[in-house]
Amino acid sequence: MTLELTEMQKQEITKSLEDIKVFSGRAHHSLAEDIAGHLGINLGTIQIKNFSDGEIYVRVQESIRGDDVFIVQSLCDPVNRNLVELLVMLDAFKRASAKTITAVIPYYAYARQDRKTSGREAISAKLVADLLATAGATRVLAVDLHTGQLQGFFSTLVDHVLVEPVLINYILNKNYNSEEMVVVSPDAGGVERARKVARQLNCPIAIVDKRRQVHNLAEVENLIGDVDDKIAILVDDMIDSAGTITESARLLKREGAREVFACAAHPVFSGPALERLGNSVIKEVIVTNTIPLKENVPSNIVQLNVAPLLGEAIKMIYSNKSVTDLLENYRG
Repeated sequence: MTLELTEMQKQEITKSLEDIKVFSGRAHHSLAEDIAGHLGINLGTIQIKNFSDGEIYVRVQESIRGDDVFIVQSLCDPVNRNLVELLVMLDAFKRASAKTITAVIPYYAYARQDRKTSGREAISAKLVADLLATAGATRVLAVDLHTGQLQGFFSTLVDHVLVEPVLINYILNKNYNSEEMVVVSPDAGGVERARKVARQLNCPIAIVDKRRQVHNLAEVENLIGDVDDKIAILVDDMIDSAGTITESARLLKREGAREVFACAAHPVFSGPALERLGNSVIKEVIVTNTIPLKENVPSNIVQLNVAPLLGEAIKMIYSNKSVTDLLENYRG
């Protein structure tokens, strides 16, 4: 009898997953396909195109009335087009009478514009959060926001997924001894992130003293902590122009680090980033596929797949289970 109930439960779970509706924007279709594949379903059918003047047209090509819908759209380059496309998609699903609409945003753009650092600046991170809610998102599933406080900008529900388990599992599989590793934060703002990773790897942390004078330009000055004869693992949420991460790696080498790895969730890789990383002293630049990689990337760049993690998060949300428990127990 127990075995029969277990089989019935399995069938109910399988049937339940078949009812999940996952749709993709054009920003990162391959990631959406991988997520759907992990869930054992097909992507929903949707038409997205541009009119001759650039305006975006969206039409949902199947009934989603009363359904729980998940829209996968990374706000990567071209950022503004992908953002507007997501907003138009949300409006289309709202008007098609979806019960709930979750915007799955692997990379949340405008996150760094989260406060006024000088007079008469926009707080664009808050603006984008308001736009998502107005367009129709009832929940946001975001990956590695620039700061955790950004969740407070949203009037919708927010599930914040961290890719740390994916990155940590990759490092652990290299079988280094904890005594020979040190996790390094490239600036003071990332200390808490570095501390969490170091706790999982059971190793100490170090901090790079970075001064930013203008946007996309930072000066690396000093190192707090010991990296001599250590395997140094730089940890950040994103790599943009790669100036900070490559200068930090150079400083770590000067301070005696045996090898330098760099880990980040989001491979923004703007401007001279790929050239800088390819010519850097970094042995491996470990990133995830929240953003699709450009062509002809340097050989030291390693991209890890977060589709299984996001697929499991979608399962938890759909079945009203804890996403926090997922992150604490996820093993990849």
